[in-house]
Amino acid sequence: MKSLIIRRFVGLQKWRNLRVSLQNGSSFSNSFSSASDADVSLRDGLKGNKFKASCLVDSLGLASNRTTSVSSEVSFTDKVNPDSEILNLFRSYGFTDSQISNIIRTYPRLLIADSQKSLGFKLKFLQSRGASSSELTEIVSSLPKILRKRGHKTLSLFYDFVKEIIQVDKKRNLSQSFLQENKIRNIFVLRELGVPRKRLLSLLISKSQPVCGTERFDASLKKVVEMGFDPTTLMFLQALHMLHQMSDKTIEEKIQVYTSVGFTVDDVWAMFKKWPLSLTHSEKKVANSIETFFSLGFSRDDFVRMVKRFPQCIGLSAELVKKKTEFLVKKMNWPLKAVVSNPTVLGYSLEKRTVPRCNVIKALMLKGLLGDGGSELPPMMSVLAITDKAFLNRYVMKHDDHKQLVPELMAILLADQKTRLEQ
Repeated sequence: MKSLIIRRFVGLQKWRNLRVSLQNGSSFSNSFSSASDADVSLRDGLKGNKFKASCLVDSLGLASNRTTSVSSEVSFTDKVNPDSEILNLFRSYGFTDSQISNIIRTYPRLLIADSQKSLGFKLKFLQSRGASSSELTEIVSSLPKILRKRGHKTLSLFYDFVKEIIQVDKKRNLSQSFLQENKIRNIFVLRELGVPRKRLLSLLISKSQPVCGTERFDASLKKVVEMGFDPTTLMFLQALHMLHQMSDKTIEEKIQVYTSVGFTVDDVWAMFKKWPLSLTHSEKKVANSIETFFSLGFSRDDFVRMVKRFPQCIGLSAELVKKKTEFLVKKMNWPLKAVVSNPTVLGYSLEKRTVPRCNVIKALMLKGLLGDGGSELPPMMSVLAITDKAFLNRYVMKHDDHKQLVPELMAILLADQKTRLEQ
């Protein structure tokens, strides 16, 4: 796969010589780069158009867990309004409930917009430009945050660009007029490499600019491709962003931070492949992380070994590292070397995963139902690294011959979750 991606990338280098000027090209580029500054504020249309979460479940079939996420961004009153003005407005333009659900999940703040003065105005304007009902619904549902944009010119630019991406995706025939602008050209390069359309549309809205310029973009993309990142993953774009935003000098300085504490240059790039954000840490952050691990009894070699295996652990707060390590070592009696060998356990949620599972293990040990001796502590990874289903089968459901035990273990496992929901 890597060789195929490299060949595709090399073939795309011919675009570097494209030097045709656009009429009014500079104003087009400036409008694109500044468009993110024109986002609609929360004050637009705060005129009592609030909804209860159950409205979304009843009217759109939105899953309750997704509704909770929406509720965290939008304040809902107790009034259930399944025939809400916002939902009816979308439906009047031909949006299906599935498309509306996707729009609200992606951009929940639309629910507090003034339906006619803000949202309705934009939908009417886009339709007035000749967009068919199917085009309008497909484009807006593909990138709901396009509705954050103000002004005819900015809204038109974004709409046309998204429309072009969708058309190219269907026809696979690049329009020269769009390839003449660097940002557009670069996004099409990424599309040809296999980056999913949904990620490209996110780049359009994002304030970060990993797709601007030509030479810097090409050099950064070449490195990412040669490292073997999969273009279909989010990590591909994270790596591109990291390399694009940092100069060669900055990258060299970041590498020196790691080599000064025991890592090799190859180690640094191997860690980057696992977690591109590893190159963002300052010398002070790395030093503080080392100090935290030392205070818990880890050696320098232990620290290097752990970070090489799980680079994310260097980004964890000192408090979190201490809390998780002390629980595993002091309360569960797993040896420190088990954490060194399996540092990914530091990335697991203490409340949602580690503590509930360990409480089940403690209960089984007290009842003499673990291991040959009945109270033998299982290996750390056989408890924490397996899937929820595997954990249930291995430690809970296997005791179904004890009528009262399975409900008791399930109650222990779910106790913390229930407590969090009630808070």
